Amino acid sequence: MPRYVGAIDQGTTSSRFIVFDKGGNIVSVAQKEHRQIYPKPGWVEHDPMEILSNTNEVIGAALARANLTAADLAAVGITNQRETTVVWDRKTGQPLCNALVWMDTRTDQLVQHFTRDGGQDRFRAKTGLPLATYFAGLKLRWILDNVEGAKAKAEAGDALFGTVDSWLTWNLTGGANGGHHVTDVTNASRTMLIDLATCAWDDDMLNAFGIPRACLPNIVPSSAVYGEIRTAPLQGTKLAGMLGDQQAALVGQTCFAPGEAKNTYGTGSFLLMNTGTEPVQSKAGLLTTLAYQFGDETPRYALEGAIAITGALVQWLRDNLKLFDVAPQIEPLARSVEDNGDVYIVPAFSGLYAPYWKDDARGVIAGLTRYATRAHLARAALESTAYQVRDVVEAMQEDSGIRLATLKTDGGMVANELLMQFQADILNAPVVRPKMTETTALGAAYAAGLAVGYWANLEDLRANWGVDKTWEPAMAAETRDKYYRSWKKAVQRSFAWVD
Repeated sequence: MPRYVGAIDQGTTSSRFIVFDKGGNIVSVAQKEHRQIYPKPGWVEHDPMEILSNTNEVIGAALARANLTAADLAAVGITNQRETTVVWDRKTGQPLCNALVWMDTRTDQLVQHFTRDGGQDRFRAKTGLPLATYFAGLKLRWILDNVEGAKAKAEAGDALFGTVDSWLTWNLTGGANGGHHVTDVTNASRTMLIDLATCAWDDDMLNAFGIPRACLPNIVPSSAVYGEIRTAPLQGTKLAGMLGDQQAALVGQTCFAPGEAKNTYGTGSFLLMNTGTEPVQSKAGLLTTLAYQFGDETPRYALEGAIAITGALVQWLRDNLKLFDVAPQIEPLARSVEDNGDVYIVPAFSGLYAPYWKDDARGVIAGLTRYATRAHLARAALESTAYQVRDVVEAMQEDSGIRLATLKTDGGMVANELLMQFQADILNAPVVRPKMTETTALGAAYAAGLAVGYWANLEDLRANWGVDKTWEPAMAAETRDKYYRSWKKAVQRSFAWVD
């Protein structure tokens, strides 16, 4: 009996492979960053071949570190950066161009084109999504329009489209020699090309965007055996789980009941609330999305607040402004001042996502005086994450009618205790960090393990969840209100920068 389950966690900045035991504990992990390619302002690309190579490398490294082989794994799951769009040649396996990353804004003209006739919410009732540069369908349309030969190949079925889950799965299960071209319901729901109610590609959306059906992957459940991996070192292992990264974190946090929610603090931040078996249409600027589908069960839905830039703002302060050498240094720097010095940073580097959906917004630093120091900038950067999360929480409460009792957190930024305390203060709600913060990879492992019977049921998964630390709100109400009013003022200043 195999002792472990593996998870490929292919994120915006790096690829990882993590091996988990039955208790949801990490047995081994390896990670490697990939290049961020910026050809023009607002354009963000990744090299799909580099991602594939790095993924294979970290799989080998993680297995070697724990002296494991494919035979030790009951199954492998994949979780991935969502919306990032890859188009490749079915016969050669070569990408037709670099991947267009989820935060890439080059489709802004397409968004404006489709918004003119029916507004930003013209397709929301069917897809759960507003027209925005974020989603994969229009990125695919841009590639078909702008990459030589792409449209003809796609129409003939010789070019394949997928988000990164599809790209990796196709390569792992045989590539040009019979690789499976699939995507799960959660990733499909981020293309703007499916009907949420049926979880199937929608002819009206394909016609509206001019997308040939021949290039699209088959849509599968998030937890099911898709096939065997045919590449070393995982050859013979079942590939059995697939979830977009934020849905994977929801599963990893065991948010299986309607009303349960989590927030992942990563490159961006993403708050998801399980809404059960019916999609809830948002009136407050949130996304309606698939949460997961386990086997033949009815799909579960979620409301999502997507924030484009949180951890990426820390990277920007480090790499572009050189305020510190490594990301963890931001916390002591921010702690060296008592407050933000009335400085606010709105990191609208690629527009603002939920709940504003302003593609024409750009980043601003507001409230600067001669008093402000790099420490105030560091503190303002951390606080901007907490303010953006509150914006989303308020929208979620308005849509769902459910007051957030506690916020379950995960992702890289939860190690920053100054941020966690400020988040509790500005939300006026407890913030909980679980013992296992690698919930994205864990969710993919759970999906794969459920499919092969490694875990028997959801109660097995709930039993693994435990609290590491809780932060209680300690800020005076008038202080909280003053901070948040100033934040809202700064957000207004970021609107309509791009003509």
